[in-house]
Amino acid sequence: MSVSDILVVGAGPAGLAIAAALSEAGLRVTGLVPTPPSTPWHNTYGVWCDELEHTALLTTLGHRWSDVVVYAGEREIRLEREYALFDNARLQHHLLTRCEHGGVIWRTGVAAAVTHTATHSRVTSRDGAVYEARVVVDASGHTPALLRRPAVPGIARQAAYGIVGMFSAPPVRGNQMVLMDYRSDHLPLEERRGPPTFLYAMNLGDGRYFVEETSLAHHPGVPLPALERRLQRRLAAMGVAVREVLHVERCLFPMNNPLPFLDQPVMGYGGAASMVHPPSGYLVGGVLRRAPAVAQAIAGSLGAAIATPLHAARAGWQALWPPARLRRRQLYLFGLASLMRCNDAQTRAFFSVFFGLPRREWTGYLSDTLNTRDLVRTMMRLFVRAPGDVRRTLMAAAGAERDMLRRAALGLA
Repeated sequence: MSVSDILVVGAGPAGLAIAAALSEAGLRVTGLVPTPPSTPWHNTYGVWCDELEHTALLTTLGHRWSDVVVYAGEREIRLEREYALFDNARLQHHLLTRCEHGGVIWRTGVAAAVTHTATHSRVTSRDGAVYEARVVVDASGHTPALLRRPAVPGIARQAAYGIVGMFSAPPVRGNQMVLMDYRSDHLPLEERRGPPTFLYAMNLGDGRYFVEETSLAHHPGVPLPALERRLQRRLAAMGVAVREVLHVERCLFPMNNPLPFLDQPVMGYGGAASMVHPPSGYLVGGVLRRAPAVAQAIAGSLGAAIATPLHAARAGWQALWPPARLRRRQLYLFGLASLMRCNDAQTRAFFSVFFGLPRREWTGYLSDTLNTRDLVRTMMRLFVRAPGDVRRTLMAAAGAERDMLRRAALGLA
């Protein structure tokens, strides 16, 4: 049995991105997937266009909007930042082509267990097949097949129920994209006391629109039937009826999963490595941007005389989660925990202030491009500008989440 340099488990956006980058780094890559890697992706993936500037990935974007707005109260906030949805087929084809050029070999199976020797790792699939590689990269999703992570209570989940369809009237203006509409006057008073939710909506052209009711983060996750009911009430209040449903989207995923143990001899990537950005829930843009650096780190480690699965995995983990990024992650988790304490009115006030910050600050916060000092400065500026009741909520969060802030100061996972 031949031993690959890398075995990548999974072929979603994260799996294909890291497999392509590893093969382009000159490594022999095998992919282990439950279905062929060309199996269509059904979720909708959004990204800020400036996160992909000067890369070939811009060609994988489908719809793009320059008229992007937020409603955190009655006032419309224009963001002046271009937003896009990936064309899933185009992105998948782009990544698979890179994998093909790099010589990635695909095998069908479901990873069930992994063992390690001094020189390589051995993955056994559910059907008993064995695959050997110098290091394994688990990119199998939020509930990874092989990675170990600590069990913690209180995982917050983003939940969304959406429809792509034809409507009796446009649910958004012109070619507009609504990133967040937190207005809730259409809800009965008792529902407004529940977890805040917002409308995420856009014009897809040809009379098609995408409308989605989203809970940014809550523990436990807001039930999807509740989000469907809220979306129906919102549309009814707008005087809009659904004429034809072309696609239904249901999302439920963790926002604050703990990091996997960073001292294990399996590397993780994507949701398996807790790469979801806690303030926003975005993942795909990050996995596309960071794959080359992680791949180069693993390739460099495999060239060393002391290369072992643990040595290679550790190099990958250090490239993905260096101390500065661990520090920022704890700050983002604190920000998420603080926001989750806000009621409906406080959430609207929070985002009114947030999107009123200097553009560089709120864009950097959402894209994780600020250094630690600037991130702290941004969070302090938001605190100072927030109304009194929001400041009191943030102060209560600081008291309750002291360990999170301590870990941020120390750069701990």
